[in-house]
Amino acid sequence: MSEQRNGGSTVAGPYGGRDGVGEPMPGESARHRLTVVSGPSGVGKSSVVAELRRLCPEIYFSVSVTTRAPRPGEVEGQHYHFVEPSTFDAMVARGEFLEHAEFAGNRYGTPRAPVEAALASGRPAVLEIELQGARQVRLAMPQARLVMLLPPSWAELVGRLTSRGTERDEAVRARLAEAERELAAAGEFDEHVVNADVRVAARELLSLITGETTVCDDSEHSQ
Repeated sequence: MSEQRNGGSTVAGPYGGRDGVGEPMPGESARHRLTVVSGPSGVGKSSVVAELRRLCPEIYFSVSVTTRAPRPGEVEGQHYHFVEPSTFDAMVARGEFLEHAEFAGNRYGTPRAPVEAALASGRPAVLEIELQGARQVRLAMPQARLVMLLPPSWAELVGRLTSRGTERDEAVRARLAEAERELAAAGEFDEHVVNADVRVAARELLSLITGETTVCDDSEHSQ
């Protein structure tokens, strides 16, 4: 989920700040708000977030809970928290998720407590999820900042998805149709960051989160 060209830009979403949605509470700084990063398949979410993690290890990056089995190389607590379906059901019943959804027969959710603990300690928090989850977070935590990553152009996104060469044509068409639906929801987001270059986009995202574009001081949260 990557690729790059020659620059990026940050654009305020048309719904940003309406009726207090996406705006900080009185006395709340940007660093005390959850930032949700979303965007269509192929836009480079994972690559941008990985670069953001490199730039600012201080940021808390949420680890999702899932009912699927670990894949080779995946580490519990680092890539996902792996649980049984019954445990997931109990977490839903107790209201422990900011958002949760089902994909390809497996369930995924964002645990609420670690995000709230990070924010309470003054540590910025970032959540990378799909549109459905972003909408749930907006309802659960209205002051969260929603950022949509956008491709430089539709043609660029089509090129990224079709150049993989690992999926059948019908699968690619389905991804493109879903990408159109996701891009149509851009107005629901507070900020837009165009990912024409992964490093530039990550620094723009960092600026939105912390007000800085340089590497963070991670001394306090390096453990």
